[in-house]
Amino acid sequence: MFGIADYGAFVVAIIVFLAIPGPGNLALVTSTSKGGMPGGLAATFGVIAGDQVLMWMAVGGVAALLTAYPAAFHAVQWLGAAYLAWLGFKMLVAKPGDAPVLNFEPRHYFKQALFITLLNPKAIVFYMAFFPLFVDPARHQGLLTFGVMALTIAVLTFAYGLGATLLTHFLAERMRANPVVGRVLEKLAGVFLIGFGVKLALTK
Repeated sequence: MFGIADYGAFVVAIIVFLAIPGPGNLALVTSTSKGGMPGGLAATFGVIAGDQVLMWMAVGGVAALLTAYPAAFHAVQWLGAAYLAWLGFKMLVAKPGDAPVLNFEPRHYFKQALFITLLNPKAIVFYMAFFPLFVDPARHQGLLTFGVMALTIAVLTFAYGLGATLLTHFLAERMRANPVVGRVLEKLAGVFLIGFGVKLALTK
């Protein structure tokens, strides 16, 4: 199918990767809990946009460039780690009554999720290594093959993000009645963001 070897396995692999906990998932949950459905959907589109940029950068050979120049790779890696840790720190030090760290207009949720996705350089290397596994050399159709793969990932990410947003929104409605629970969850989100940042910074 369009030069993709075992399209079914490709779809299953993407679904599995989407379900793995990470900064992107945390951004979806946090945005939904703070901004409701508009916030969650905006964050979903931010993740999709970030993924598309990284995928096409990988196709263009940026992964090879980052691998050949470790300094550039680590610079972006540290920038991403610092951004995640900064968001987490702001959540930890926020006091009752303060404006929530991610409580902005939907366009800001989009930016937050977009930056969190873009500032993970390992994703570029991942896509560079992942795509060849499902490309049929005998039937490869160039950009069309990669385009279908990118579109498939975008559609699956939207479906996953919509499901996560609906579930989080459903649970958030029941938690808003208890502000203490909301504050505890925000602090936990801050701890996880800092943890993701530290893990990104220390991973070689």
